[in-house]
Amino acid sequence: MAYDASTLPDVSGLTVGIIGGTGDQGRGLAYRLARAGQTVLIGSRSAERAAESAAEIAALPRMPADVRITGAANDEVARRSDVVIIAVPWDGHAATVAALAEPLAGTIVVDCVNPLGFDKQGPYALTVAEGSAVQQAAALLPDSRVCAAFNHVSAPLLADPEVDRIDLDVLICTEDRELVDIVGALAARIPGMRGIYAGRLRNAHQIEAFTANLIAINKRYKAHAGIRVTDL
Repeated sequence: MAYDASTLPDVSGLTVGIIGGTGDQGRGLAYRLARAGQTVLIGSRSAERAAESAAEIAALPRMPADVRITGAANDEVARRSDVVIIAVPWDGHAATVAALAEPLAGTIVVDCVNPLGFDKQGPYALTVAEGSAVQQAAALLPDSRVCAAFNHVSAPLLADPEVDRIDLDVLICTEDRELVDIVGALAARIPGMRGIYAGRLRNAHQIEAFTANLIAINKRYKAHAGIRVTDL
């Protein structure tokens, strides 16, 4: 069956929390979703830093007049959000996620973390005991609804107010098929994006690892490459 955006659910009323919303990827996603009219909560270990980041994002160009973006500590963001995006550095992933297990119970959790290492030869995929970052998150959040998505979205493109469309597909891995439509609908709020089901959580490793290839492509061709699935 071909991709049909008209069948996606209405997610405009959902509150999206971003844990790691003060980092490049988190800020970029927060900007795009808030620009689309979504209610966004920026999470950080420091509530003050989260509030400052939210105010900075709210002041960016092309925001709606009634922009709805605020900041709070991670725990509060986890409790107040319908959907939480994990966008923290890999080295703090396990500790951050584990600390939020209780407030994230029953919540949709979207993990976009890529476990990468860097040396003189460039980026490379790291071995994760659970198989992938999202599988680690699922193991730490047994009472949450977990998926992987937004792994391949360029932070500079997300953050650039002059970029109106980001033409790429967001690959979604999950055991919970309902999440494909919900997260796909959130992705579709950003012009040019589509959310595409890419398999169960066990298939997320190669998606996370492929980010190393995209970084190499971007460096070689001075681009902000993404992924587009053909014949769909």
